Amino acid sequence: MTGGAKKSTPGRKGKSTIETKGWQLKLYVAGKTPRSITVFDNLKMICEEHLEGKYHIEVIDLIEKPQLAKGDQILALPTLVRQLPEPMIKIIGDLSNTERVLVGLDIKPLY
Repeated sequence: MTGGAKKSTPGRKGKSTIETKGWQLKLYVAGKTPRSITVFDNLKMICEEHLEGKYHIEVIDLIEKPQLAKGDQILALPTLVRQLPEPMIKIIGDLSNTERVLVGLDIKPLY
């Protein structure tokens, strides 16, 4: 469950942090439930449409690895954590409202 991350050519000038490092996203879920699948599908659609392959999604199943919730202070599920670009941002819910997710993640549509 990952998206491609495009890497810039070393030495090229004018590349932003987002273009060179990409968007690093962690999606915390509880098991492989229909809700977990839906939230991943929603996130993948948003990333494909607005980040053009410059992202990486790490899905963390807290049923399998509950100890990982402590690192990002996860209190509710599902939770999306944007690690890069900084600052860290968290969004809780199924990510079905695309406009709210775009505003929450501070994603600017590419025109």
